[in-house]
Amino acid sequence: MKSDIRDLRRAAEGKARIEWAARSMPVLNRIRERFARETPLAGVRIGACLHVTTETAALMQTLRAGGAKVALCASNPLSTQDDVAASLVRHDRIPVFAIKGEDAKTYYRHIHAVLDTRPHFTMDDGADLVSTLHAERRERLADVRGGTEETTTGIIRLRSMAADGVLEYPIIAVNDARTKHFFDNRYGTGQSTLDGFIRATNRLIAGTRFVVCGYGWCGRGIALRARGLGAHVIVTEVDPLPALEAVMDGFEVMPIGQAARVGDFFCTVTGNVNVIRKEHFRVMKDGAIVANSGHFNVELDLPGLAELAVSRRTLRPFVEEYTLRDGRRLHVLGEGRLINLAAAEGHPSSVMDMSFANQALSIEYLARRRKPLDKAVYPVPEEIDRRIAQEKLAALGVHIDRLTAEQKAYLASWNLGT
Repeated sequence: MKSDIRDLRRAAEGKARIEWAARSMPVLNRIRERFARETPLAGVRIGACLHVTTETAALMQTLRAGGAKVALCASNPLSTQDDVAASLVRHDRIPVFAIKGEDAKTYYRHIHAVLDTRPHFTMDDGADLVSTLHAERRERLADVRGGTEETTTGIIRLRSMAADGVLEYPIIAVNDARTKHFFDNRYGTGQSTLDGFIRATNRLIAGTRFVVCGYGWCGRGIALRARGLGAHVIVTEVDPLPALEAVMDGFEVMPIGQAARVGDFFCTVTGNVNVIRKEHFRVMKDGAIVANSGHFNVELDLPGLAELAVSRRTLRPFVEEYTLRDGRRLHVLGEGRLINLAAAEGHPSSVMDMSFANQALSIEYLARRRKPLDKAVYPVPEEIDRRIAQEKLAALGVHIDRLTAEQKAYLASWNLGT
């Protein structure tokens, strides 16, 4: 079995951590048990480009239980947990192509290695697998029947492809499921991002000015957690609606040009390019700490910062100091890549339980369809979203009410009023 990982000797360590994560993933565990009985993915090949974490390992095991042949590569050069990769190769016989800290050439070589397995379905996190397939490996498109996408950034790219008429197969936007973005993006990103900041810097958050660039679901979570740790949170936005929501949630809102002068910590989470630019680095105060929790490091204008700097050095793992001509020192965390995975372990497994349940059930939905979908981006079917929410509540021991017959009739009527 062909793979490319750092060190197979770490497999035992990874196996124990995967088992620990799985204990907080009851919904995915139930799906795995059913998949093992029914094998709905028998004969299916899946190519996955995801963060190689303990939670992703649980998803890969679930897909294998359903009968699928799976190959996995990393969706970010710094997000791989090398012990997990080793365990998947040794204990689960799953081909993995991922090494933490791999350079760009290796990163794309690993994507091509997954495409060499001729997947019937793609499972992506940021759309690098899909875009590489369409741009460089079009001979593999004939095998592909559908796919899923995990992130906001990836969905933006895929909808752009669909709008331009170049998307060659249907993809389900797992990111947009309510049981994904309401929880994963808000609670998962919120906690894991602050975890990444603290692990990388060991700095106190309380009493600082923490700037959150973007107030989508991820930005909401980060702002909430930073405030919970005692920071004065400043939000920057380009959309008036989330900006107004941030004001109503009690946060200060201002342009990034103004926030750049006062912030102690900065975190971009927009899915866009050059959110913090050269002109913003120019006015930041000495000691400012800058990171990104959006999918790609393009949210920070790092080439622009490098032009301003007279020297660079690594102070501690994942902390790079840029010294400017006037002596001010700015600090970039995790090379501007996902700080929650570069310096920490990513989302807690109890949150990823729902996200990866959406992945597993969406792939099953595509595999079971007799009539293929059109070449477009689709929402997760409502019945899947609701089923996952019900399963999660059951696992938590939470019970809810049911509508009475009278209430159903009332909601379905138009002629009953005051």
